[in-house]
Amino acid sequence: MNTAPRPQPALARPLDFSVPSNRFAAAGSLAAVLVGRVVRGNWWDALGVGGAAFSAWAIARELDPDWPQTANTALPVAAAAALLGGPGNPLTAAAALSGLRMIAGTTGQTATPADHLGLLVQSALASATGNRSAALLSSAAPLLTPEAHSWRPALGVLMPRLWRDRASGLATAPAALLGLGAVALTPMFTAPEPVGSPCDRAPRTVRADQVQRARQAAVISLALGLGGGGVRGLGPLTAAVLTVGLRRVQAGATRTGS
Repeated sequence: MNTAPRPQPALARPLDFSVPSNRFAAAGSLAAVLVGRVVRGNWWDALGVGGAAFSAWAIARELDPDWPQTANTALPVAAAAALLGGPGNPLTAAAALSGLRMIAGTTGQTATPADHLGLLVQSALASATGNRSAALLSSAAPLLTPEAHSWRPALGVLMPRLWRDRASGLATAPAALLGLGAVALTPMFTAPEPVGSPCDRAPRTVRADQVQRARQAAVISLALGLGGGGVRGLGPLTAAVLTVGLRRVQAGATRTGS
């Protein structure tokens, strides 16, 4: 009888409410929903604002696992951008989050067939909205991990665009400005940095080279979004890259001044 444990999915990372940053994420997202209801005037947009806030927090945790403070900062930044320019597209945020989680390897688990199927579906949904820069993050993620390479999720980018985001130029301005600021921080954001956080479900620390690769992939996706006009859908990713980049700039300035 085979008693070997079943492999756990690499993309599953539930909130542990014993961790202060996780409690902040839940409370901050709820507050963003309530503020969104007041500012945007309807519950649908309000949920989008809260979703954008939480997605930015979660993406920042993947890009900067040693520093929960950056995730806590990314949450209100994304919420503010969503309040000003609209909540954007939750499908692209989900694709970006899953792709970066896979690349960074923060759970410590090797991708399972279910993970690859999830990445394929998310990539296809992001492509269907026209945001192929986010679709590329989820579709290419298995090809950028050292343990499990798979080309199947890449098929998601072949999905044709099925609907279009009709946001005005005014609505996309906040996301575009944040995106330009985030891309400008690329040299500091992508520079090598040690990582000491433990994996969620493996007896080792998160690999610094994988986190660096995830940061590089995030910047490339963001730059493609700026060039292709899809940056509004990447609001949470933009907020996460910006806050992590600013944290690294501040740390560099502190070391220089000491």
